[in-house]
Amino acid sequence: MRPFHKRPRAVIVSAAALVAAATMGAVAWAAFAPITFASREEPFEIPKGTWARRMAGNKVEILPSRVFLTLGIRDVLLLKNLDDVPQIFGPTLMMPGQSFRLPFEVASSYQFACTAHASGQMTVVVDAQPDTPWGRLVWRTRRIARVVT
Repeated sequence: MRPFHKRPRAVIVSAAALVAAATMGAVAWAAFAPITFASREEPFEIPKGTWARRMAGNKVEILPSRVFLTLGIRDVLLLKNLDDVPQIFGPTLMMPGQSFRLPFEVASSYQFACTAHASGQMTVVVDAQPDTPWGRLVWRTRRIARVVT
């Protein structure tokens, strides 16, 4: 068998074409496949003991400072208070064991007071529904980037 650097150029070109075709196929799927989830809710839980840990001086980051939702896909924020004390989110007082569903109908950035955050604030960014192939490709790329960072 010949060393790799002496293999025929056709093999290398064929391998590069195969990689390019696979990449193009993945991009085409990301652009044209519909975006679906089992539910339109994006759930977050405030765990039991959160308030006690914060009062003890621990830095408790249980919810992200920014939540990203998308109209028509994941456009309902669901907060569950599993803590022993009431929590405030925006104008709503959530008693222990209560859940709060907040649907969004307009793409925008929303600021809410939130006692589960050390900063006392939470931002909900609601993106427009990605209706075009380019929009779906950009949406999926942003979603992957948010998970990675």
